Amino acid sequence: MENTGESDDDVPQLSAETFSALQQFYQEQENREKQQDVNSLTGGDVPLDENWQLSQFWYDDATIDFLVNIALKSVGSDGKIALVSCPTLYKKMRQKADKNCEITLFEYDNRFAVYGEDFMFYDYNSPLSIPREKSGYYDLVIADPPFLSEECLTKTAVSIRFLTKEKIILCTGQLKYVF
Repeated sequence: MENTGESDDDVPQLSAETFSALQQFYQEQENREKQQDVNSLTGGDVPLDENWQLSQFWYDDATIDFLVNIALKSVGSDGKIALVSCPTLYKKMRQKADKNCEITLFEYDNRFAVYGEDFMFYDYNSPLSIPREKSGYYDLVIADPPFLSEECLTKTAVSIRFLTKEKIILCTGQLKYVF
């Protein structure tokens, strides 16, 4: 048997405590995914966690209520609202909106396809990969670009301009109110 100079000491290993915590994390994640699958099949409530790899950061309840109330007030009971890269607004918006109010979620994360016809896949890198019939269709577009880079903001702005009749709410994480 030849000694290659490598030893088991060179291989990083987790402590028992760290390994246990990692196992617990993976088990909790698996349980959440199973619950999401069950909920999507049964039409139940679908709690979805932030995916930081997709630069998702959920709004708190106060922000959701604020944006939903302003949106619904601005479009009326039969308005059309596009939510671009802001999936946490959808559920509350759907709950509070009149049944004649049309709400479409444009989102990269396919987990939100559980919202059925109200979901439309959206990638800011392809800002005009949106059905032509949606041009100038929405009374209000609310957008929260996933990144604050000039490229992302510019491409998202192209989508916003394509989708909206006139009203826009752009969320960037910086507090500023202009109404």
